[in-house]
Amino acid sequence: MRKLSQDLSVFRRLELEVPPVGVKFSFLKPEGIAPLGDESNIALCEMVSRAQKAEDAFYFSRHHKERCVGKIFLGMQDMEPFAESGMIGERLGIFQEARANQNLYQHIYTMGRGTVNYVTFAKLDKITFDPDVLVVTAPPAKAEIIMRAYTYATGQLYTSTATPVMGCTWFLIYPYKTGKLNYIIPEFVEGPRSKTLWGDNNILVSIPYQVLPDIVRNMNEMDWDVSYESAEAHDARFEKILEQLLKESADEL
Repeated sequence: MRKLSQDLSVFRRLELEVPPVGVKFSFLKPEGIAPLGDESNIALCEMVSRAQKAEDAFYFSRHHKERCVGKIFLGMQDMEPFAESGMIGERLGIFQEARANQNLYQHIYTMGRGTVNYVTFAKLDKITFDPDVLVVTAPPAKAEIIMRAYTYATGQLYTSTATPVMGCTWFLIYPYKTGKLNYIIPEFVEGPRSKTLWGDNNILVSIPYQVLPDIVRNMNEMDWDVSYESAEAHDARFEKILEQLLKESADEL
């Protein structure tokens, strides 16, 4: 794996309750990283939560058991026909009929079959590699800083793409394959909600490697606090800016 080549310390300034997690997909076994315990049989989404609490980085491999459908989205195994039929979602009561659940699969992002054999997870102060995706768990007020850093220099739109099930694909694989930052509300997704992984006042912001350097640079440059003590203070400054622009425009005529 390529060694960490950028300074991610700006994320420490957010003073988050749980640290961001760097994720790396690889065909070859990562060197110097311990495996997820053989006794573990947890869902892919839970691995992110575990990494936030773990002392050291760890990797998950195609040889490990996984409690949900994460290995399917990682391209480590094929989906059973009964699962792809949509019957699981129907029987869980999440969808009216199997057809609704089945319809989602045309939108789901997956890794190429057999291209990912290992997934490495490391919390912020244990990241020694350039992450493919950096997953940040933050309350809305702090997530807003990251989102604004995404649009700060480009005017890029905020978009959130998710489904009520299979959330791991949206905050791990979708950003990696598209290069688009994605954010989801964990409570909107059945797995994280039922496992109470991140509480009810957090947002998951997934930053792919394609935009991570820009976001880091923008977070270091921009003013984080653009709020005001009151609505009146906001309106007063807004009116002052309008007056200045009107005057400058008139001077140009």
